[in-house]
Amino acid sequence: MPSRRTFLGTFTLPAAAAALGVPFRPAVLKGKALDIAAELSRHPGSPADVADDEDFWFEVGRAFTVDRSLVNLNNGGVSPSPAWVQDAMKRHLDFSNLAPPYTMWGVLEPQREGVRQRMAAQWGVDTEEIAFTRNASESLQTMQLGLDFQRGDQVLTTTQDYPRMITTFQQRERRDGIVLRQIKIPVPAEDPAEVVRLFETAVTPRTKAILACHMINLTGQILPVRDLSAMARRHGIPLIIDGAHALAHFDFRLDDLDVDNYSTSLHKWLFAPHGTGLLYVRRGKIKDIWPMMAAPNSMDTNIRKFEEIGTHPAANYLAIGEALTFHQGIGPARKAARLVWLRDYWAKPLLEIDGVRLHTSLKPGFACGIANVQIEGVDPGKLNSWLWDRHRIISVGIKHPEFQGIRVSPSVYTQREELDRFVDAMTTVARKGLPE
Repeated sequence: MPSRRTFLGTFTLPAAAAALGVPFRPAVLKGKALDIAAELSRHPGSPADVADDEDFWFEVGRAFTVDRSLVNLNNGGVSPSPAWVQDAMKRHLDFSNLAPPYTMWGVLEPQREGVRQRMAAQWGVDTEEIAFTRNASESLQTMQLGLDFQRGDQVLTTTQDYPRMITTFQQRERRDGIVLRQIKIPVPAEDPAEVVRLFETAVTPRTKAILACHMINLTGQILPVRDLSAMARRHGIPLIIDGAHALAHFDFRLDDLDVDNYSTSLHKWLFAPHGTGLLYVRRGKIKDIWPMMAAPNSMDTNIRKFEEIGTHPAANYLAIGEALTFHQGIGPARKAARLVWLRDYWAKPLLEIDGVRLHTSLKPGFACGIANVQIEGVDPGKLNSWLWDRHRIISVGIKHPEFQGIRVSPSVYTQREELDRFVDAMTTVARKGLPE
């Protein structure tokens, strides 16, 4: 006799809707996103041509429901989703609540597999290597807590890695007796070979894992993860990749990186619903990682063991598909070119002012849409507060032992006029000081 979930999973969405006496309108579920994405994808022009095409980006911006009374330059923290991504999630949530054991578990949950297939294809990996999580932290902690360590084993990372990930290894220091070692890398770092050398020099016989960012959240620095992966393999050491800010931000495929795992958030640069993330683990490595929540041993080699978190919403994960359609409609390379153009639009004028420093490289390949800017002699926390209080500009004040400034991350919906407001405000402070 089939199990309850197997039985319920045989129903299609139209059949389930009919059984419950509710209308099913496939055009409503899919039409809007597909039509707008198709219109964007048909727009002519190379990434370089489209980067400053304000007509194109105006249409992209219309997809969002953002508050234009303020300027959001902290899209690196969490991004708004386009309206039809929000609508898709709401529709799925409404449907879930009709009869959750049936509609959510039996009808919607199996549809996650279609989203899994599309995400795997987009980034060039196997469908059986993609797990959905709630954020990059959950994906990374699955890797950090899922590796077996012995007392005295060393893990290696930098002083610029995300605080939550450093805290995770520090807890393992207290609990398991491992040793966390952090190295310094240049700010900005424009010599990939030197970055790899600094990591490799710090490797010892006790080093059992390395954590590295693909894009550092503090500055937007892109690290040479493919070269780091090759180095780690030479030493037989697992390399954990923090890709929270990289996936769907600039144009690459996971198979191009040749890494064994990759952790990212989807609610940043893919514009998926809040509380969605992704964990990629190469097929042959899945069995080596314990899931953060227990799974039966029959799932030891199954990527879905990392999704065993108990009851969870189906709506958020299904709406990832709408976000992916939007991403494909814009075009990954055109999206990256626009983000670089926006960064340069505000950064280059400010760099012409004495006392302004950028802790992010403007050279191609070393950063994209995120940058960290400092006005010498001005406290970044106070500057960040002033930008919000006086100009309703959202940014992030950063005080790091090796540098300080404010992190600026516009997005595809950001308008020139909004960046002009930011440049004008920063120019005032750079030339006259921070008003009392």
